[in-house]
Amino acid sequence: MDRVAFTIDGREVSAPRGTKLLWAARDAGVYIPHLCAVEEAQEPLGACRLCFVEIEGEEEPAVACNVAVAQGMAVRTGTPAVRRLVRRSFELILSAHPVSCKGCRALRACGLREVARRAGLSMRRPPHARAADLPVDDSHPLIRFDPRTCVLCGRCVRECNEVEKAHAIDFARRGMELRVSTFMDGPLAESPCTSCMRCVRACPVGAFSAKSEEST
Repeated sequence: MDRVAFTIDGREVSAPRGTKLLWAARDAGVYIPHLCAVEEAQEPLGACRLCFVEIEGEEEPAVACNVAVAQGMAVRTGTPAVRRLVRRSFELILSAHPVSCKGCRALRACGLREVARRAGLSMRRPPHARAADLPVDDSHPLIRFDPRTCVLCGRCVRECNEVEKAHAIDFARRGMELRVSTFMDGPLAESPCTSCMRCVRACPVGAFSAKSEEST
């Protein structure tokens, strides 16, 4: 396979042509924060806005999940501008996510805590944090959905619609009202859900969780 050579933070690396920068960096041992990206996805969602990098010759920082590596590309991952953008994006995510880690079943595999740990970010909610007033959907016999903890990464939507093709959930509404929901906000138990549990496995923060784990 044709490979291209480029640099990340001054280190020379290479990757197959067409590889997204986020995954090329990972394979080279360089961590770029991300939450929504899925390597197998046909098109990156780019929802979390955490994977900013600077590319030499480009006026504005770019999201690494949406940029393919190119011969001679020079990438910087830790500049002041990049750190500022990543911190702001992370704070925006936390502003709608209740940081009640004690007792959370996603604690040991929480994507938010992983990003915070590896990128040196704080898990403290910002002053402008807003509380979500959404009911927990406990209607499904196997799955519990708590939209209050959802970070809108879209990974569950991709698994349900592109992989399982059940179309039980999707994004609904716009702007500050954007959320993951079923058709007409109906109960998950009355949706076309196939109980494949892909949403549970995909969710990085435990918004979708398996009821079988509640007593563990």
